[in-house]
Amino acid sequence: MDSIMNKLRNLDAYPKINEDFYSRTLSGGLITIVSSILMLLLFFSELRLYLHAATETKLVVDTSRGETLRINFDVTFPALACSIVSLDAMDISGEQHLDVRHDIIKKRIDSHGNVIETRQDGIGSPNIEKPLQRHGGRLEHNETYCGSCYGAEASDEECCNSCEEVREAYRKKGWALSSPDSIDQCKREGFLERIKEEEGEGCNVYGFLEVNKVAGNFHFAPGKSFQQSGVHVHDLLAFQKESFNLSHHINRIAFGDYFPGVVNPLDRVHWTQETPSGMYQYFIKVVPTMYTDVSGNTIQSNQVIDLIVSHL
Repeated sequence: MDSIMNKLRNLDAYPKINEDFYSRTLSGGLITIVSSILMLLLFFSELRLYLHAATETKLVVDTSRGETLRINFDVTFPALACSIVSLDAMDISGEQHLDVRHDIIKKRIDSHGNVIETRQDGIGSPNIEKPLQRHGGRLEHNETYCGSCYGAEASDEECCNSCEEVREAYRKKGWALSSPDSIDQCKREGFLERIKEEEGEGCNVYGFLEVNKVAGNFHFAPGKSFQQSGVHVHDLLAFQKESFNLSHHINRIAFGDYFPGVVNPLDRVHWTQETPSGMYQYFIKVVPTMYTDVSGNTIQSNQVIDLIVSHL
C-alpha cells in the first residue's frame, strides 16, 4: 500500500526540466506575459460569447383566426385640451368603436408640461340636488330623474341625465350638437365653461385598445365622432373654434406585450404643426411575433415591420 502511495506522490504529468538545460531571458519573460494576457483575453471573449444568447429568427405562416390585438399607447398633445380629444377605432370588417373611453386615462397638462389633473375619459358631471326633469319643474323627494334627449332618444323611455349622454344620443343619430347652452344638462354642468377653463392646456392620453387582428385604423381627433350618410364626421361645433393645433409627441406605441429586442419605431416621435390645420398619418404593418427564450418561456406579441409617415 505504501509503495502505491509513493508512486502516486511521484506522479507528474509535466516533469520539470533541469535548470542546466535552459536560461531565463528578458525577451522570454515578455513573451510569457504577453501570452498570458492574450490567453486571458481569449478566455473572457469566449466566455462572453458563450453566455450571450444569439437570436434565431424563423418565418412561419400565421394560421390564427378571430384573435384580437392589444395596442398600448401613450401620446401627449401639448396644445389640445383633454375635453376635445377623442379616440376612434375601425377596421375593414365594419366594426367601429367611436369615442372610445374604457381603459383610457387622460392627464390635463399646462403649457410647461406639469400635470393639472388625472381622470378617466369624459368631462364628467357634478351632482345636482334638484335637477330639471323631462317635462319641466324640479324633482321632489323620491322622484326619479329622467332628462330629455331633445329629440335624439331612441324610445320614450330613454333618458339623458347628463350632457355627455345628450351628446352620445346626438352622435348615435348622426347629429351635431351646435349649441350646448340650449341643453339644460350641458348648461347646469357648465359644459362650455369647462372647455374654456381648459383653453391653452394640453393633454396626455394613455391606455390600450383591443382591436380585431385585421386591417384597420385608430385615430385621435378633436370632437365627438359620428356617422352621417356613411361618412365619418367629427362634431366640432360645440367647441366654437375654427382651428386646432394637433402637434403631438408619441411617448410609446406598442402592439402587444414587450419582449427582448422588440423595436417600436413610433416611440419618441414628435411632430409640430406649423399651419392652422393639419393631419398626421402613420401607415404601419404589424406581424404576429412569438418570442421563445432559452428556458422555453414563450411570449405572444407583435412587431412593426414597415412604417410610412404622411403629413397633410
